Order: sequence, then C-alpha cells, then structure tokens
Amino acid sequence: MSEVTHIPIFPLALLPLPGELVPLHIFEPRYRQLLQDVEINDIHFGIYFSHESNEQKIGSLMKLESVIKRYPGGEADIIVKCEDIFSMGTLSRTFKSKTYPGGDVRFWNLEQNVFPGHELYDLFLSYLRQRNINQHLTVFNLYQIAYELSLDVGDRYKFLTTPEEKREAFILKRVIFQMHILLQELRCKDNYHLN
Repeated sequence: MSEVTHIPIFPLALLPLPGELVPLHIFEPRYRQLLQDVEINDIHFGIYFSHESNEQKIGSLMKLESVIKRYPGGEADIIVKCEDIFSMGTLSRTFKSKTYPGGDVRFWNLEQNVFPGHELYDLFLSYLRQRNINQHLTVFNLYQIAYELSLDVGDRYKFLTTPEEKREAFILKRVIFQMHILLQELRCKDNYHLN
C-alpha cells in the first residue's frame, strides 16, 4: 500500500471494481461542487463504500470519464471509471475549504492486468455464450470478469477483501453459480407454455 493521501470523498453504497465504468447522477450542491473541481482540476475522487458491512473501510478511486448530460438546475449525469481501491483512514466532513467530504486514504495500487487461468477463462466464455454474448473486443482480466458477473455489493466486498491468491477461486465459484442459475432459467422456460 501507498502512503496516506488526502482526497475528495463521495460516500455511496456502491463498490466499483477496478476498470469498471459507473453512471452517477449528481444533484446535491456539495457534489455538484465536487464535479466542478474534478472537471477544472482533473483530479480523482473516492467513492467510499458506505455500508454497514464495510469493516475494512475500503472504497474505490474514481476518475471522471465524461459528462453525459447537464440539467438547467445544475444537476448532471456522469460516467466515472474505477482506477484503484483504497483503505480509508479518517473521513472528514469537508475536504479542505470545500463543502464535500474528504478522507485520508492509502491506495492499494492494484495490478489490473491480472489474467485468470484457463479453467476460469474458458468457463467465463461459456457463461457469456449462455447469455448470447458472442462478440467481445478484449481479453478479460479478473476484475472485468468480476463486474461482468453483476456481483452484488456483498460479493464485491468479499472479492476485494479475499487474499489476492484466492480471488480467482472466488470468481470461479461465482461463475459456476451464475451458470447454474442460467440453466435453471432455461429449464423453467421449457416447463411453462403460454396458451
């Protein structure tokens, strides 16, 4: 982990994974101020995982990708991208002289080009085919597989707090489970006939 850094914080019950694109609707005045600062100064901010299960106080380091829409009242729809995970030290009500929160964090400096072994990768491609997704432009890394599975926040938290050497096994179990669910859905469709 890196040294302590003070960054703007946006507490949400979200836990984006490295590389994941996330849409946000910005409407509160303090977070509209954060968006303005992010745009003007090209800075990163943190989404702190504001959830009772977050015992390890982790969050996601985010970078603004694009502003999709601006509304007359100052609200905006934006897309942000997760670039790393951090551990939170202290969360402050304000960041420097701003109205939005800030926090002292340590970045994990995760290596995003962690590619899974053949067993997981082949199974994941089979899962995509079951979902009729046959074209993809890239080779999936472990984090991309995790967010393509649409893990709930509990599983995202477990995935990130699992030791690195066990994360692939964690995702393998989730792919197997998702494939089982898809198979059950197909079987149910065959059992019901509309009249």
